[in-house]
Amino acid sequence: AIEGLTQAGHRALALGAGQEAVGCFRKALLLSRDMVSPQLRRACAFNLGAAYVETGKPRKALEFLLQSQPSERENGEHSGDLYFNAGAAQEGLQDFPKACFGKATGHNDVSQAGGRAGTHVQMGCCYLGLREPARAARCFLDAAQTYTAAQSPEAAAVALSRASGSMLQSRRFRAAEIAGVLAQCRSLCETIPDPALRGKLYNDIGLGYSQLHIFSLAAESFERALGLCRGKLERDWHREAALLQNLGAAHNALCSFGTALGWHRRAAVLHGTLGNRRAQGQCFGNLAYACSQLGNHEAAAENYLHSLQAFRDSGDVQGQWQACEGLGTACFHLGDPQKAIGHYQEAL
Repeated sequence: AIEGLTQAGHRALALGAGQEAVGCFRKALLLSRDMVSPQLRRACAFNLGAAYVETGKPRKALEFLLQSQPSERENGEHSGDLYFNAGAAQEGLQDFPKACFGKATGHNDVSQAGGRAGTHVQMGCCYLGLREPARAARCFLDAAQTYTAAQSPEAAAVALSRASGSMLQSRRFRAAEIAGVLAQCRSLCETIPDPALRGKLYNDIGLGYSQLHIFSLAAESFERALGLCRGKLERDWHREAALLQNLGAAHNALCSFGTALGWHRRAAVLHGTLGNRRAQGQCFGNLAYACSQLGNHEAAAENYLHSLQAFRDSGDVQGQWQACEGLGTACFHLGDPQKAIGHYQEAL
C-alpha cells in the first residue's frame, strides 16, 4: 500500500498536481508509522516535505523534512530508500541535475550521501521561503560538502552557488567567507561538462563577486559565461543581453570606461531587439555614465535622454529620477545651467 501511494504521489508531482501528491504522501507516512523500518518512515517524511515545497508551503515542508533526518544512533545506517525516493520529489529544483538524486549508483555510501544532501537542499529552499537566508545558507553548505564527498561536482557547485546567494542575502557572513564559497564554486565549474549549467553558474558567480565589489573577478566570470552562452546551438538571447549588460557594468566599476562602451552599446541594442525597454534604459544609463567619465558630456546627455524615455515606456519611476539627475549633471558640464536646473527639478 505504501509503495502504491508513493508511486501515485510521484505521478501527481510529475503532472503538477501538488495537492494530490501531498494527499498520497501523507497517507503513506501514516501507514509507515506502523512499520518497523525507520528508513521507510524517513523516506515517506521526505516525500511529503518535498511535496509541500512544490505547493509553496515551506513551513509545513520543513516540519517533515526534519523528520526525514536520521537520528545520531541511525547515522551509520544506509538509507538507500531515502535516496531512491528523493528522485521524483526533487524535480522542482531544476538547477540540480537529476542524476544527483535519481537512480542509485550501486555504492551505498554514495547513495546515502545523495539522500542526505537532497534533504539539506530541500530544507535550504524551505528556509529561503521562510525568509531565513542564514539558515538556508548553512543547509546549502552542508549539501555542497556532502556532494563533494560523493564526487558529484555539478550538484556541489550549484549548492555552493545557492549558498553564496543566501549568505549575501542574510548579511550575517563576512565578505571573506562569501568570497571563499564563490572561489570553491568557481573551481568546481572547471570540472562540469554541461556548458549550459557552467554558463549559468559563472553568471551567478559574477553577480556574487559584484555584490562583494570584487569587480575584476566579476568581469572575468561574466565573460566566461558569455562565451558559453554563445557556444550553444540555440542561443539564449535574453541571457546574452543580460551578460553583456553585466559585463559593461563591471567594467564601469573597474573604471575601464573605454572598454565598457562596447558592452553597453551591444547590450542596449540586443535588449531593444528583444523588447526589454527597462533593461535597455539601464544600459543607456550605464553608457551615459561611461561617456560622462570619459568627458564626452554631449554623448552622455544624449544617452541619458534615451534612458529617460525607456524608463518612461516601462513605468520605472526610480529609473526616471536617476536619468533626470544624470541629464542635469550633463547639461551643467555642457554649460547650460538653466536646462540643468530644469532636469534637477524634474528629478525632485
